[in-house]
Amino acid sequence: MRDYLNFYIDGQWVAPASAKTLDVINPATEAVAGRISMGSAADVDRAVKAARKAFASFSQTSVAERCALLEAIIAEYQKRYADMAAAITEEMGAPTVLSQKAQAAMGIGHLQTALAVLKHYEFSEQRGTTMVSKEPIGVCGLITPWNWPMNQIACKVAPALAVGCTMVLKPSEIAPFSAQIWTEILHAAGVPAGVFNLVNGDGPTVGAAISSHPEVDMVSFTGSTRAGIEVARNAAPTVKRVHQELGGKSPNLILPDADLKRAVTGGVRGVMSNSGQSCNAPTRMLVPQAQMADALAIAKQVAEATTVGAPDSGAALGPVVSATQWDKIQTLIHKGIEEGATLVAGGPGRPEGLDKGYYVRPTVLGNVNNQMTVAREEIFGPVLVVIGYDTVDQAVQIANDTPYGLAAYVSAGDIEAARQVAGRLRAGQVFINNAGTDLMAPFGGYKQSGNGREWGEHAFGEFLEVKAMLGWAPKAA
Repeated sequence: MRDYLNFYIDGQWVAPASAKTLDVINPATEAVAGRISMGSAADVDRAVKAARKAFASFSQTSVAERCALLEAIIAEYQKRYADMAAAITEEMGAPTVLSQKAQAAMGIGHLQTALAVLKHYEFSEQRGTTMVSKEPIGVCGLITPWNWPMNQIACKVAPALAVGCTMVLKPSEIAPFSAQIWTEILHAAGVPAGVFNLVNGDGPTVGAAISSHPEVDMVSFTGSTRAGIEVARNAAPTVKRVHQELGGKSPNLILPDADLKRAVTGGVRGVMSNSGQSCNAPTRMLVPQAQMADALAIAKQVAEATTVGAPDSGAALGPVVSATQWDKIQTLIHKGIEEGATLVAGGPGRPEGLDKGYYVRPTVLGNVNNQMTVAREEIFGPVLVVIGYDTVDQAVQIANDTPYGLAAYVSAGDIEAARQVAGRLRAGQVFINNAGTDLMAPFGGYKQSGNGREWGEHAFGEFLEVKAMLGWAPKAA
């Protein structure tokens, strides 16, 4: 039982302003796994003031000093790696292997990436007689989700620290354990008091207080498009910068000359990974109508071979994160069937033999058209929809016919054909022929999938202001 009842403000663990607490539920067992305190606007104000005070000195540190700090954090993270993976499994149900090999690994990966970028990043450039410099934007409010908790914390905190910002983090109240360990790591690494602050709580209270606070210079939010709109609305009166990484309904175009078995197998596994709880999952598979029967047969086989079970059981999929998410997924599966989709694999209800825990059957819905609810809405569970097309032009049109634009996927035998299609897709990342993750590649979306970019060098720009100093150099005689 984890009791994390204090907040981390100005380099110390302090009691919250309110005694209100929240039980954190283990989604694999539905049992209470711990408690956190629920913060208030007063806690946020205290944390922001600490960050504002620390900014005066931290913003003036050298690149060498910040490199040393990131190296110290990486060293401490490595010491706590097993603790981090265990916390992620407990809070959001990720299988043990996924927590160890991917969830916890993303945290250290972003730290190492930020360090590599920082060592060679140009913070100033002379253009003619003008010096253009990039300076830390100030106090940053960071609001992160529960689905890849350490990935999203690290990909914001690491570049913010690297460029000299100070910050207040509000992690998801559904999965807060990893954020606690992250904070302990930063404290042990010697992050100066006030540079990093942690306040737990919910979006309508703590999230709103962060995004509306007049002394927060920018807010970086990852979550649903609906919640992102509220963050932007709350931030508007103070005209602060708002960075958002929001929802997705990513298309997966399998072109006629692709290796169908390889492409469909990879596509199904890409959706099912992390129990479907990834904003960039390839949830809309587009296949040629002439190959639909074969594609559905392959998808059925792969989905039915995907094991579901307790995180420590060796199963490929664990539970989804909460009862609320489970209910939403069930409603959308039913809706898809009602609207005429063919149930190819899975379906409503828990998998056989799993009566406790928020487990979902790996589901494939075939013969979907792009106007169905399951093709429009982000399901955020292990549910794939398969849509047919007649021509590649039609496939591109269907792929782009969505309010989202976070990611897209293309499979083809002819790499040049894949590149041509990739160039036509309105998405922030396009994966060609099952390409792997690249932590240096910019991550972010078009349209209602957000604005701005995270990861690698592009992440630095979100936390920097640009200053032009005219007359830096005297004009030539």
